[in-house]
Amino acid sequence: MKYKNMNTTKLPGLIIKQKRSKKTYDALIKTGFQLLKKRDFDSITVAELAQSAGYSVGAFYARFRSKDEFMDALVAHHLITRQATHEHLFSAFHNDDIINELVKNIVHYFFINQKFWRAALVRSMRDPEFWVPIRKSGHDLASQLIERVSEQISRPLTDPEETNVRFAFQILFGTINNSIINQPGPIFMNQKLFLMKLTRAFRVVMAYDDIINCKQPIKLKKNKV
Repeated sequence: MKYKNMNTTKLPGLIIKQKRSKKTYDALIKTGFQLLKKRDFDSITVAELAQSAGYSVGAFYARFRSKDEFMDALVAHHLITRQATHEHLFSAFHNDDIINELVKNIVHYFFINQKFWRAALVRSMRDPEFWVPIRKSGHDLASQLIERVSEQISRPLTDPEETNVRFAFQILFGTINNSIINQPGPIFMNQKLFLMKLTRAFRVVMAYDDIINCKQPIKLKKNKV
């Protein structure tokens, strides 16, 4: 999917007043993602980025105060495009298909954007506030799925059921993040088995089949004393 007419005036960076400046801003963002397909963020210089986009170093600094601010803009763009993707998926797929397509899309996106996401993860280690909008995006996505499942079974999810959904997303993103940073194995992101196992784990943790088949509230079991 392609996303047009992005409102870059609200993205991180210096204030953009002219269409020409917006075009340059968008070109730098696009080039940044392209370079990050093959290169680590720290290895990409401002001069290389600007030249690859067809602009001068001065054009870069007229829009971004630093590489950190440029990374902020990349993440903001990432959040906007991911939100659009999620809305498309929830509109296009229903019932069981939404789980499979959602996990498939998420795994594919982060696999092809590993170096961008690795840079974001590293940045979050030294700047916790940097992760706030990313965390919110994850919570919003979980809320979307909770709402969809509630509509499917014609009742609100219980608190334990909602917790299961949110924890399933925690496992999904946590596994992807760990794979990108540490590559622990034995199954890697480029293997079909990775997607297969992660989709199954997601469904099991959120107890999707139990919720859909029983349509009865799942309650927490009390521990025997």
